[in-house]
Amino acid sequence: MVAARFKVLAEPTRLEILQLLQDGELNVSEVTEAVNSTQPNVSKHLRILQDAGLVSRRQEANSVFYAIADESVFALCEVVCGSLREKLAERMAALG
Repeated sequence: MVAARFKVLAEPTRLEILQLLQDGELNVSEVTEAVNSTQPNVSKHLRILQDAGLVSRRQEANSVFYAIADESVFALCEVVCGSLREKLAERMAALG
């Protein structure tokens, strides 16, 4: 299960979508425009995120909206990003 969760998060487009949804619910068209991709590609990534339980889906008339379903994903991302910031700072210091 852990490996499957990391596999879902290993795709940059999915990380970008999660980051967008952190500010609130968006419809598929808004996500598509924001990530500068195609609707079928974005829908595929949203379906993967939904299947993993990271986002929720809501339909209103002809529009489908997505929102974050598991806020813990941001804590995980912050741990990884914090570690990478530290490593980068160490490398920059070593280079002088």
